[in-house]
Amino acid sequence: MNLFDRIYALHRELASARRPIAKTTLEERLECSPATVKRIIRDMRLYLDAPIEYDREYNGYYYARTGEGAPDTHFELPGLWFNASELVSLLAMDQLLETVQPGLLAADLAPVRQRLERILESRAMGTGELARRTRILRATARAPGVAFTEVAGALAMRRQLAIRYHGRARDTVSERTVSPQRLTYYRDNWYLDAWCHGAEGLRSFSLDRIRDAEMNDDAARDMDSADLDAELGGGYGIFSGQPEHVAIVRFSATAARWVADEQWHPEQHGAWLDNGSYELRVPYAAPEELLRDVLAYGPQAEVVAPATLRAMAAEQLRAASARYDATPEGISEKL
Repeated sequence: MNLFDRIYALHRELASARRPIAKTTLEERLECSPATVKRIIRDMRLYLDAPIEYDREYNGYYYARTGEGAPDTHFELPGLWFNASELVSLLAMDQLLETVQPGLLAADLAPVRQRLERILESRAMGTGELARRTRILRATARAPGVAFTEVAGALAMRRQLAIRYHGRARDTVSERTVSPQRLTYYRDNWYLDAWCHGAEGLRSFSLDRIRDAEMNDDAARDMDSADLDAELGGGYGIFSGQPEHVAIVRFSATAARWVADEQWHPEQHGAWLDNGSYELRVPYAAPEELLRDVLAYGPQAEVVAPATLRAMAAEQLRAASARYDATPEGISEKL
C-alpha cells in the first residue's frame, strides 16, 4: 500500500467512524508503523486541511465536524481522489465504453481520462498499458444509427420524442410519439425502452432502426423502475411481457460444463442429473430468442417441456436439416 492509498484508506476509516479510532487500530488497518500513521496524519493536516483531531480518552483520532450551521458535515478529500484499484477500474470502464460505442462522450471524457492518467503516472503505475492490453470482442453488433444522440438527449431531459421507426419483423415504417424511459445495451446492441403514446404501452425499439428522431417540448411520461422491470424484464431476453411459461431444457454432460455457469434468466433454476447432464428451467414470454439460444447447442440440447416449445424446436430442426438434403442451387456436385 503506497502513500496515496494509505491517505485514502485513512480518510475512509475516519469518515465512517462513529467514535475516535485507536492508533493501534489504524496501524493495523493501514498496514504500517506508528511513525507512518503520524506522518500521514501530519501531511493530511498540512497539505489537505484535514480536520483530524486527537482524543485522549480513546487514544485515537477522528474527523472534527466542519461548516457552520451544518454540524453533520464531514471532511472530504479535495478534487478527484481514488485509490489504485478504483483508478484502474475507471480506465477499464473508459476503455469498454470506447470499444462499445466509439466516439460516444469522447470529448467530454477526455479531460477526465487525462487526469486519471496523470494520477497513475504520478504513482508510478503507468498509463497506457491497460488500453494496450485490454481486448474487447464484439459479435453481431449493429451501428446504433443516426438517432443515438437525440434519443440520449431526450432521455436525460425527460422530453417526448417523435420517431420514424422501421420494424424488421413486419418490414414496415411507422411514426410514433414516445416517452423514453431507459437505454438498454443488450448483446452488443442498443435498445430504447419507451412508453408509446399511440399504442398506450411499453415498447422496446432497436436504436439502429430509428430512422429519424426529434425531441419536442412535451414532458415525458415517467414510469417507476420496478414497473419497467416487471413489464420488460420478466420475459426471456429482449422480449417484453410477463413470463407465462417455463421451459425445461436438458444439456449433455459436455455442454453442461458451460451452461451450468451461465445465467440465462434471473429466475432460472438448474440441476445436475445423475447421468452428468444438466437441466435448466427458464421462464419466458415469447419463445423466439430462447429457441435461438437453445438450438445453437445443436444435438447437445433437448427441449423437454412445454410440449408446444418442444414441437417448435423439432420443426425448426427439421427445416434446417431439409436444407442439407439437396445441393444448393448454383453449386456443382463436384465441389
